Amino acid sequence: MTEILVHMCPAADWEASVAAGEVAPASLAEQGFVHLSTPQQVHLPANRLFAGRRDIVLLSVDPTRLKGRLEWEPGVPGGPGSMLFPHLYGPVPLTAVVEVQPYLPDDDGTFVAVG
Repeated sequence: MTEILVHMCPAADWEASVAAGEVAPASLAEQGFVHLSTPQQVHLPANRLFAGRRDIVLLSVDPTRLKGRLEWEPGVPGGPGSMLFPHLYGPVPLTAVVEVQPYLPDDDGTFVAVG
């Protein structure tokens, strides 16, 4: 079985994606891909980008339903050197999103892994 991937975003961005019919965050236009993570590593970018925010949702994405090219590539400079993150070179179709749930930080504002 293929492991579920996750994409996090503010709830308002998810609502806009539903209206647009696909998940196409700014990174797709700016960097050419959609940032994804495994459930075990999602806390790393969450703490870098969204620390303390309580409006974040976690989209569970079935990689077998993706249409774009999925590549495993290094994260940001200074991140764990051997850790690769999934990058989707194309939008995430809504049909690939199998679950949406709030992604809330702990009381101290820190996100933790979900898997």
